[in-house]
Amino acid sequence: MVKKNQLAQVLAEKFEISKKQGVEWLDATFDEIAKVIKSGDKVNISGFGIFRVADRKAREARNPKTGETVHVKASKAPKFRASKVLKELVQ
Repeated sequence: MVKKNQLAQVLAEKFEISKKQGVEWLDATFDEIAKVIKSGDKVNISGFGIFRVADRKAREARNPKTGETVHVKASKAPKFRASKVLKELVQ
């Protein structure tokens, strides 16, 4: 698993910037993606994938501890769909 600081270090080395700047670039990128999908729009990064928000319907679920049936309210969840290029790359 690669952590954010490790990814920032790779960016820092690649672009000859400080690790602190690498972290700032990553934070800014992720903040912008979050802001766009929060507004209801999609972020399509060609060759990588699409970030979006999906609506989850209300449903009945079961509490695994007690076995009791509970109602789960409708909600929204972030989703990512990998591009064909990314899927082929990891195969």
